[in-house]
Order: sequence, then structure tokens, then C-alpha cells
Amino acid sequence: MAYIENPKTKGSGIQCCIPQTGTCPNNCADCFFQSGRSYLEPLGENLPNMPFRADRVIRVNDGNDSNVGREGVISATNCYPMRFFNTAIPKDIGGFPDPVILTLNPGRMTDSKWHCLDPIPANLMAVRIRTNMWNLESVVDPAVAYYGGRDVPIFLTFMAYFIDSAKDGFQQYYCHRKRTMNSYSAITTAAWESVMARYKYNKWVYSCGRLEGEKSIELKASGCRYCGNCLREYFATKERMEGK
Repeated sequence: MAYIENPKTKGSGIQCCIPQTGTCPNNCADCFFQSGRSYLEPLGENLPNMPFRADRVIRVNDGNDSNVGREGVISATNCYPMRFFNTAIPKDIGGFPDPVILTLNPGRMTDSKWHCLDPIPANLMAVRIRTNMWNLESVVDPAVAYYGGRDVPIFLTFMAYFIDSAKDGFQQYYCHRKRTMNSYSAITTAAWESVMARYKYNKWVYSCGRLEGEKSIELKASGCRYCGNCLREYFATKERMEGK
């Protein structure tokens, strides 16, 4: 089966893979991967999606979840000497053989709850927080305080809405614009800047993606090539795991 590259990671030094078939049982609302808008559609014909190169850092599970059929996921990706795993299921993170990014507030947890790991496993590469303008106090602030206080890198992933629009009372912080492939109700530049200023002096907090081009009402989505968070933290985690 021909490999299909994720357009967001193109040119970044990272390639993505999904060893499983079918959809993800996490079933997060309006999920890009299984909404019919994925670059891998039709999923039934294009999964598994496995790179042929072994000289890139491999992001395991840009769709589905690395804790779904976990042993099969690990086995299928043993051919990649540089890999990290993505999961939203806080199950035996330390048992993965390589770095792991954990999404803290998947699905219905997005606005109200977050996974709290204790202790912090040595292979925890970063935590990812699904961020919007109305979950800052309920989720983002306490999760940042907890993980930042334990020297864990934190990636804020700013939510965009295809089916639903921004929550009532927060519409002024969102505009309709195109991201990598599809158009969404997505955060404005000014709103993004206000969130990042909130954590300006916390060295552990990063935005997933960065500003691109001239400042305007639209925060233009940039590819992974211009970000570098995952590459930086992958190698930092590998050195930590190896005791260097």
C-alpha cells in the first residue's frame, strides 16, 4: 500500500503513521481523523498508513491512538529507530519503549477535566492540552500549573470547530478560515496572543504551531516545519531516557 504523507508534517523531518485499521474508539466529537475530512479518506482503503523511510522521526498515530491495540502498534513500528507515540489514554505510559505525548483532555473531557499522571514517567515527552477560550480556568490553568511544576513540556493545541461554532459569549474570539485542508471556526490572532501571554513566563508552555505571515484577524495555521516542538522534545526525552 502506498504511503500517504500528512500535509501538516511535510518538510518537517517528521513522518506520521497509523498501524491500525478502522476508526478510533475514543470517538472524540468532530474528530478530524474520522470525520470524513482526513487526508487518508477513504480510511477503509488507506489504512494502515506506514512510511517506508527509517531516517525520519516517526509520529506514531496521527489518527487513532497508540494505546488501542498497543502491543500491535509497538510491534508494527519497531522498524523505525526514531519514533514517538501519541495517546489520549493514560494507561502505562512508562511501559512504552520510546517517548510519548499524552493528550490530557480528550473528547468530553475537553472543557472540564484532565488526566493527572503521578508519578511522571521518564518517557513522557510532552502533554497536549486541547485549548479554547472557555476552558482556560477549568482545564488549562490547573494542568499547566501541575505539569509545568514537574518540568513537563506542555503543548497548547488550539481547537477549531467544523460542525459547532464557538461557545455562546466567545464568538468574538473566533473567525471562519481555512486551516491545512478545511475551513473552520478558528481562533483569531488577538485571542491566540492573549492566551500565550497568559503563560509568557512559563518556559514549559508552547503553542502547537506558530504565527505565519503578517498579523491580521486570522491566525494562519503553520505546518510542523515552522514549529519544531516535537523534534526538540523527542531528542530531549531520548537523552533523558538514556541518562545523558
